[in-house]
Amino acid sequence: MSVTPMMAQFLEIKAEAPDALLFYRMGDFYELFFDDAVAAAAALDIALTKRGKHLGEDIPMCGVPVHSAENYLMTLIRKGFRVAVCEQLESPAEAKKRGSKSVVKRGIVRLVTPGTLTEDTLLDARAHNYLAAWAEVRGTGALAWADVSTGAFHVAICPRVRLGPDLARIGVAEVVLVEGSDAISVVEDLGAAATPLGRSAFDSASAEARLRAMFDVGSLDAFGSFERAELSAMGALIEYVELTQRGQLPLMRTPRREAASDLMAIDTATRRSLELTRGASGGRDGSLLWAIDRTVTAAGGRLLERRLAAPSAVTDTIKARLDAVEWATVEAAMASDLRAVLRRVPDMDRALSRLSLDRGGPRDLAAVRDGLAAADRLYSTIHETDLPLDVTGLIGLEALRDLLDTALVAEPPLMLRDGGVVASGYDGELDEMRRLRDEGRGVIAALQADYVAATGITTLKVKHNNVLGYFIETTATHADRMRADDRFIHRQTTANQVRFTTVELSELETKILNAGGRAQERESHIFSELRTNVLAASDRIFTAARTLAELDVTTALADLATGEGWCRPRVDTSRAFDITAGRHPVVERALKRDGTPFVTNDTTLTATDGAAIRLLTGPNMAGKSTWLRQNALIAVLAQCGSFVPAEAAHIGIVTQLFSRVGASDDLARGRSTFMVEMVETAAILNQADDRSFVILDEIGRGTATYDGLSIAWATLEHLHDINRCRALFATHYHEMTVLAGRLDGVENATVAVREWEGDVIFLHEVRDGAADRSYGVQVAKLAGLPQSVVTRARAVLTALEEGERSGKTAPKAMIDDLPLFSATPVPAPTPPKTSAVEARLGDVLPDTLSPREALDLIYELKALKDGRAE
Repeated sequence: MSVTPMMAQFLEIKAEAPDALLFYRMGDFYELFFDDAVAAAAALDIALTKRGKHLGEDIPMCGVPVHSAENYLMTLIRKGFRVAVCEQLESPAEAKKRGSKSVVKRGIVRLVTPGTLTEDTLLDARAHNYLAAWAEVRGTGALAWADVSTGAFHVAICPRVRLGPDLARIGVAEVVLVEGSDAISVVEDLGAAATPLGRSAFDSASAEARLRAMFDVGSLDAFGSFERAELSAMGALIEYVELTQRGQLPLMRTPRREAASDLMAIDTATRRSLELTRGASGGRDGSLLWAIDRTVTAAGGRLLERRLAAPSAVTDTIKARLDAVEWATVEAAMASDLRAVLRRVPDMDRALSRLSLDRGGPRDLAAVRDGLAAADRLYSTIHETDLPLDVTGLIGLEALRDLLDTALVAEPPLMLRDGGVVASGYDGELDEMRRLRDEGRGVIAALQADYVAATGITTLKVKHNNVLGYFIETTATHADRMRADDRFIHRQTTANQVRFTTVELSELETKILNAGGRAQERESHIFSELRTNVLAASDRIFTAARTLAELDVTTALADLATGEGWCRPRVDTSRAFDITAGRHPVVERALKRDGTPFVTNDTTLTATDGAAIRLLTGPNMAGKSTWLRQNALIAVLAQCGSFVPAEAAHIGIVTQLFSRVGASDDLARGRSTFMVEMVETAAILNQADDRSFVILDEIGRGTATYDGLSIAWATLEHLHDINRCRALFATHYHEMTVLAGRLDGVENATVAVREWEGDVIFLHEVRDGAADRSYGVQVAKLAGLPQSVVTRARAVLTALEEGERSGKTAPKAMIDDLPLFSATPVPAPTPPKTSAVEARLGDVLPDTLSPREALDLIYELKALKDGRAE
């Protein structure tokens, strides 16, 4: 069976993107066929139909409207699909010039993948959308990552062992790797898309040439010195962007080389445990970022997230950021004024990216205009102050700002084709075309009035459609009167209407249509010129946008510090860790909703030559994990340049942060909860050094008691003797408290509780000393275990403790003192006693009582309740 020309074209284009769903443009719809249609219909929950036959079988088909395609793209990308967008490259009229049966030319204009999104509707405005590429050359690994939507471009040396932590820190959406790489599993474990490319894409020699061409330079020396692995990763990334954008490269900033030593190292498990930028549910709610983000611009939100994800380990950088925040706390009134201006700053980074990819519209030009105007206002406010930030990047674009301000209307339409983008008075030629177009419409209305007056037909209308152009329409009952007048030329008869034209109307139509079309062409030309001017100044616009983001983060952190009573931390190169009245920022924010105060606690972990470890004991639910985590979060906040939730804080630079808190399994990789715990603990013991900060909670709990105690004991000794780090170590193994007397760097701490009538009251206070027990049975009671289980647990616990004191082993105590069938049976619940009031009410018939009797009854019941009845 022969294939239709259109289906032949579809199959040819589909062969160019076999791994992607093909959005095949047909008029106002993107259509999908064959397996693409079946997959898309299921993913999008839309109807699956059929269109014709291929090789004797029905062709499955589904489609989505072009005007709402972005919503469907978002769903498909989130479900792991890649989409090839195939557009019509010519109009149907142009196709007919080649023959009446010619198929409209079509071609793929872009591949939509998780890491190459640019549309606002597909992106989180306050988060980067990073595409990364990892390469390995002669044993040296490197990672390059870029945000196509903002132009941010980075590269760093990244050994295979650091790939997972670095990808988690960056938060990538998609990673490009060489075909057959064993690192694909690392990417997939993080939930990112892994995209293999051929080895030729990773050739470092061709990568250097590709980068020189992209940045239009003769040498990359001005950008820094790059190793071959870094060039390979950057080259592969650029080639993939070029491949997905079909040769239309976005604006990219010059690559910024990052050194691992400049950042606090945080591995994947620690990042997940501390919930720095993502909460337990995967979103922002409940995270540290959620608790502290008071930025008012999209770019500021992205910058704050980057700083939280990668705190600095350079004291000068941290001090400069803290100086700026302190200035904003002192100059609170001015900072408030700055924030009022910043609230109106649009996202210039993403507007520039869309303009560079020719996907931008009038509002993207307006975003640049408004952003530059805000930059100018901010500079005039602060350039003579002592704000320790370089704000010179806010100026130097006055000519471009004035050009855009003069050329654009105040509120441009979304699409260029909607017209009305260019302001009146900017271009004389355009103004003349608009005048003719607009006055032509008035002439049409006047002409209609003349025809009504001449014919006496009040229902006569002058209308327009794309087939006939302008025409005069009347009802069939009045058609004869129109035919009697030689001026009216018959054009068309429909079921209920008859249509005419005149020579006068045809001539006017030509003038109007030409004026409208020419005005649209002129406006499009002006838009293109403005776009070119904006792109020519892209480097300076990027600089202004970055300065605005820094101002936003600075003033937001100052607002947070002032509002929440946070202090400026002292950060230096010592090994100090002293916190006075520290608080957990996320827990405190949650407690405020209920009006519950947060109990503050001090922490002293200052070390000189050796380790500084606090061994924490106490019951569950007493706040041990909160105390552990809050100290880690305070270190993160301090080194990202923020004030911290405490009365005072002195923190020596933390180069590595490790957290092993909470229980989870990894069944997909065959790892039990205990195995995951041991793998993460091993990573800490193998990597931590004397500049690290470690928090460990309940090491060894996932196995037998003596096994767990042995592992926890040996782990603490290793942290003290080998790692020599600053650490908080929480445990229920009270036997370990004796280590405080044997190891110089270990001190005991406990969370205070009180017992009252068999229940436990948590004070949430961390004090020196050791807990004598864990109060597990009391906590179980609070959790709502049946009373019979709590009672039995108390009996078992008593027997075990007595057996231990008498020298019996725990199993022996259970066998001798608590045989399985000797447990005291749980008594049946006794019915509650009936009170005198209830007994008296049982005899009352309310409907028979008079008002006086009802009042006497109330007094009687009151006496019964008070025990005064005779």
